[in-house]
Amino acid sequence: MWHVLLSFSGLVALIQLIFLPFFPESPPYLLLQKEDKAGCLKAMKQLWGEGNYQTEFDDLMKEKAITKGTKIMNVLEVLRERSVYPQLCTMLLLLLSLQLCGLKIFRTANLQESTIPYVSLGVSISELISIIFCSSIIDRFGRRTLLCGGYLLMALILVLLETSLLLSDQFLWLRYCSVILIFLFIIAYGIGP
Repeated sequence: MWHVLLSFSGLVALIQLIFLPFFPESPPYLLLQKEDKAGCLKAMKQLWGEGNYQTEFDDLMKEKAITKGTKIMNVLEVLRERSVYPQLCTMLLLLLSLQLCGLKIFRTANLQESTIPYVSLGVSISELISIIFCSSIIDRFGRRTLLCGGYLLMALILVLLETSLLLSDQFLWLRYCSVILIFLFIIAYGIGP
């Protein structure tokens, strides 16, 4: 029944995909990144109800003034910054823990036991690449777009993965499609959610 468990995560992603467009953008994102003061106040009212949010708005304006001279770092600059090494190490440990994901699917695909660790390592590298890519494009597209797109891709990939796993006994080539879909799922997850 492991395929039912795998499908459950797709159901959760689908529910989030359906409801996410109805939520407003983050007020700090609207003010600090988009410089949309009216949109920020509108989002505050949508999130917190009617009221006077001038204090919160003033706090965001102070934060904007403080960060005005702050340079936004790209990925390579972050990797060179020693103060973020503990956070980077934590992130890398989490990525390396993904090596155990998909072992059942990899066995279903009749991969040799000796190649499964390398395929799992490839999954971890895919996640790392997608996170680096996401951090490069998040300011351009915004979190909402990446979340919606990521969840939509994940839901589609999970439907295809479930289908390929169910039909893999009849069509042997679908077993290898399952492995590719796992890679694509990890990439969609890293770019979006």
